[in-house]
Amino acid sequence: MKHTLALHISIAFSLLVLCAKTQAQNNQNPPKPKPEKELTKVNDTIINTQENDSTAVKLKYGLRAGIDLGKILQSYLDDDYSGFEVLVDYRLKPNLYIAGELGIEEKNTITDYLDVTTTGSYLKAGIDLNAYDNWLDMDNMIYFGFRVGASTFNQTLNEYTIYTTDQYWAPQLTSTEAIDYDGLTAFWAEVLLGFKVELFNNLYLGANLQLKFLASESQPDNFEVLYIPGYGKTYDSGIIGAGYSYFLSYRIPLYKRSK
Repeated sequence: MKHTLALHISIAFSLLVLCAKTQAQNNQNPPKPKPEKELTKVNDTIINTQENDSTAVKLKYGLRAGIDLGKILQSYLDDDYSGFEVLVDYRLKPNLYIAGELGIEEKNTITDYLDVTTTGSYLKAGIDLNAYDNWLDMDNMIYFGFRVGASTFNQTLNEYTIYTTDQYWAPQLTSTEAIDYDGLTAFWAEVLLGFKVELFNNLYLGANLQLKFLASESQPDNFEVLYIPGYGKTYDSGIIGAGYSYFLSYRIPLYKRSK
């Protein structure tokens, strides 16, 4: 108990000494008063001649374009998929961008009873809102986005097996005659949450998550759409889907503007 009391007294005494030293240094070196504005009268007009010592932050404006690395990697690893996507954005205001994606996809959907190939292209357009407050000379993003998407595609039923629980003849009927469904379309909306980090000057690495809401789609006769390029699979997600992307992009700087 005595040792604990002595320790507390020593700590308190040390803090008092430190505060006294700090106060003495402040008295010896008082803060310099801000200089008053220097005014000059020219032709009965008062002009402020004091130089502005604040640092103006310059923001880069230009077209930023990139490619989806996720689709390239999936195309390499998955024999039933092939896709490529280009991403672009352009800064309108310090934290507001117009943005979009353009891509093509080919997907084979194979189950125990179906073999279907979907090929097509898509376009998405919308805005990104940066919620990250950058430090000086930084140009990173944590953003929320909104897109409207449209796709045009074809679907080919390569092979199918008719399944029934009351099978009289064996084996079950299987058809290998391909059936084409051309000129299909789909429209949807999606919200995004993502980030972009400037690795080097004007070179960015980013990723995002997408939540998608299907608005309309074509309905082939005696069949249904299984996959929509740009949207994803539909046979087990209904009108709500999800997606992701990670990408590398480069900004072509056109000009700078003070924040």
